[in-house]
Order: sequence, then C-alpha cells, then structure tokens
Amino acid sequence: MTKGKVMHLNSMLSIFLLSFLGLANAQTSKTTTILVPFAAGGTVDIVARQLAPDMGRYLGDSVVIDNKGGAGGTIATAKLATSNADGKTLMFHHMGFVFNPVLYDKLPFDTRKDIIPVADIGVTPNVLVVTNSMPTKNIAEFLAYAKKNPGKINYGSGGIGSAGHLGMEMFEEAAGFRATHVPYKGSGPAITDLISGQIQAMFMTIASIKPYIESGQVRALATSGLVRTPSLPALPTLNESGLKGFNFEPWYGVFAPAKTPQKTLEQINLAVNEALKNPENQAKLAGQGLEVKPMTIAQFAGMVDADLVKWDKVIKRLNIKAE
Repeated sequence: MTKGKVMHLNSMLSIFLLSFLGLANAQTSKTTTILVPFAAGGTVDIVARQLAPDMGRYLGDSVVIDNKGGAGGTIATAKLATSNADGKTLMFHHMGFVFNPVLYDKLPFDTRKDIIPVADIGVTPNVLVVTNSMPTKNIAEFLAYAKKNPGKINYGSGGIGSAGHLGMEMFEEAAGFRATHVPYKGSGPAITDLISGQIQAMFMTIASIKPYIESGQVRALATSGLVRTPSLPALPTLNESGLKGFNFEPWYGVFAPAKTPQKTLEQINLAVNEALKNPENQAKLAGQGLEVKPMTIAQFAGMVDADLVKWDKVIKRLNIKAE
C-alpha cells in the first residue's frame, strides 16, 4: 500500500472516530429539568432560577425551569412522581408539599412513596400586614381590635390551604380571635385589595410584600419566626409580641422521584449545597427574606416527615379542605 493511501485511510478513520464520539456525546448529553409548581415570578420560581445556573455547573448539565402551576402544586408533583428516576427531573417546592396530602382527598401520587426529599434550601417567616386604614399600629392593638370586632377583619390569601391561609389560622388559634378568610386565586389580586382596603389583613412572604411595606402602601405589624429577620430587622416577631413560642417559617426544598439512585441523590444534594455557598446567591435569597439552611438528605427528609405528621393533625383539627 502506498504512503498516500495509508494517509487517506488514517484521515478517513479519524473522521469516523470524531463523528462517532460526537454522536456518543450527543446521546449522553442531557438536560436537568427543574419543575416549579407555581407561575413564573413567585417566590419558589425566583429561588429556583437563582440557584439553577450554579446547580447546572456542579452537575455538569444545562438546567431548564418548567413552570407547572395549578392545584396547590399537585400538578407538578404528579409529573415528578411519574418521571424517570435518573436525577434529570427535579422539583423545587415549599412547605405546601406537606399540606397537600391532607387538603386533597385524592392525589394521583403517594407523597411518601413516590417522592424523595433531597435538599433543603432555607426558611422564610411570613409578615402580618394590614391595610393603612386599619386603626392598629402593633400586635397588641390588632388583637384588641380583632377581639372587640369578632369576624369583622377580612384577611386574604393566595387560596384555601395556602401558607398565607394556614399561617393566619395558626395565628388566630394561638391568639384567640376569629377573622374571616377571603381566598383569592393567587396573592397578587389579594395584595391589590389589601392596598385599597377591600380586605384588612394578610400573612405574606417577605419577598411578595416587602416592596409594598417599603413604599408605605401597607403596614407591617410583625413577622412569624422565633427571631427577627435580617430582611426586616426593625419589625418585631409575634413571639416577642406576646405569643410566646409562636413560630411559622415556611421552608423551600428540592425533591426527586422515588427510586432515584442514592449516589445520584447525593450528587444533587451536593450541587444544591454548593450553590447555596455562593455569596451572590446568599445575598439574593436574603433579599427574598430567606435564611439559607443547607442540610444532608437525611436531615431534610426527617424534617419533611415530621411536618407531614404535624400538618396532618393541624389541618384536620382546623377542618380545612382545598376547593
């Protein structure tokens, strides 16, 4: 065989190998999809989009956000439950994840058997806010007014069984007063009515209500965690305002389908925790009122299990059902 033919064969072989490797890489390259159970722009969506780029770098994947809103987050959760257990489909959710098994009589998935808690992101207290026309400047005045006018305070929420609804129910039970719940289809319309005075109060996430507090459109009375939040340091807690031990801090976390291999779960947990170490991410999340709390898989799973038990009892005692 001549030297020219050998070089030609080597060239053809190189082209073949490069084409084969390129095809193999295309077949093995995958994208991680993060399901968000709510519309774009909400707190869960903001948190997911903030952490997704760093998670993608640690996982070696491109990451896309898929907003699957509706039915209190159960639509996205059902999709996660039937997704391949390969770590390529994940879900960001908040504490509503543990509310839903009690709020809904029939779910197309088993919360404990079909879904695995993978990583905690953090917690954020809610803020009790009132319309500016309310004659109350602090919790003592609010409770005096509420008890003098039972049922006459109308409070809004993003819907029956939402964190804003259940947080206020806890507050009512702890403080011994009754108000009237006005559920909305999302917190946006409720905030509009709060500003105009159509409703008088709301329990809201810091991220959702802080701009309206700072602009003076609503009045903040207290936060719902045990200690003051760095995001609103001048605002007292309900705990220090006379309701000793009151603590309502919705959490945010990452979930995967059941049967996802343990090694894959550990990689995802590490990716989330590494993303949470990024000072830029910490600053952005702090601006949302979220206190970062990295956990191991076992720690987060234990917290979720404990809350499933706790909220099962609370929601049944309050006799609340989703519409």
